[in-house]
Amino acid sequence: MDMSSTHGMPFVAGVLLGASLIIAIGAQNAFVLRQGLLRQHRFPVALFCALSDALLIVAGVAGLGTAISSHPTLMTAIAIAGAAVLAWYGIAAFAVLATCAGFTWANPHVYLDTVVLIGSLSSAYPVFDQRMLFGAGAVLASFAWFFGLAYGSRVLIPVFRKPMAWRVLDVAIALVMWAIAAQLLLRFLRPA
Repeated sequence: MDMSSTHGMPFVAGVLLGASLIIAIGAQNAFVLRQGLLRQHRFPVALFCALSDALLIVAGVAGLGTAISSHPTLMTAIAIAGAAVLAWYGIAAFAVLATCAGFTWANPHVYLDTVVLIGSLSSAYPVFDQRMLFGAGAVLASFAWFFGLAYGSRVLIPVFRKPMAWRVLDVAIALVMWAIAAQLLLRFLRPA
């Protein structure tokens, strides 16, 4: 995204970037989808994810993303720790919000997308108010996505009346988590 062409519209740029990052299928989205399909804890799970994203986006826009991205060793450590947690969550599950917290706060993609990427891109707006509008747009995209996923998944409920569909979803979620864990390890452990 060319940030200079949207300099006058930081809020719209934030919404578009936030939406493009949050809509990617990953462990957190798979978990929210599962809770939506089960019609269990949809509101607290969606709210927790959206508020967590909001906090991380604000941290990124405030400068934490730029600080973290300038320390490759820290980025590698976060990736390794996150990959281990994601791999472990691919095998086991805990209580709903504890699991949601794990998929959110121990997920390195969450930090890379919200704090590092959104935070770094917000620096294209030199005026603080513009950065905050950019961040607010990204936060809005996050809220819209998580609540849409949690409540919109009801259209898939007829498909999931069959036990085989749940098994396929569970396997797919585990495979996505393991793939993300492997991708992170390969990206950060590859010799330079």
